[in-house]
Amino acid sequence: MPTSKEKAAFAKRLKDSLPNDVQGGTDLAREFNLLYRSGPAVSPQTAHKWLAGTTIPKPDKLQVLATWLQKDIHWLHYGPAPSGKAKPLGRGEKYPMTPETIELVTQMANRFAGLSPRQRNLVEELITEFDGGAQQEAGAAPEDASKDKGPPSAES
Repeated sequence: MPTSKEKAAFAKRLKDSLPNDVQGGTDLAREFNLLYRSGPAVSPQTAHKWLAGTTIPKPDKLQVLATWLQKDIHWLHYGPAPSGKAKPLGRGEKYPMTPETIELVTQMANRFAGLSPRQRNLVEELITEFDGGAQQEAGAAPEDASKDKGPPSAES
């Protein structure tokens, strides 16, 4: 489901693409219905919702709009494509931390702190296995969660 921001951006692209003689929902509905033959006519209220950024038309209606306005359907719906290709990270590079990532790391650290020493060691071994020992390759000394190992517990 599109967010309100995506709907508003669609509405702006639609308004900017309309001919000057199309001034509102009534005009848009009239012009659209001259071209749309795949279903019932679109009401002025529906066209107004498109212009107000309340809704985004279904794909069949988007296609009619894009053809009429001589715009790419993807551009009309989603906006311009991202510039350039995604650049893969080099060896040892890390993606920037987002607020979501920071929140997830904080939650995981809190959960990790509640584990027994044996369980912490197991988690550390799993992480080392999954990241391929990248921390050691980068020259950093790995943290040893097993430092506080006590006698094996029956928790695991």
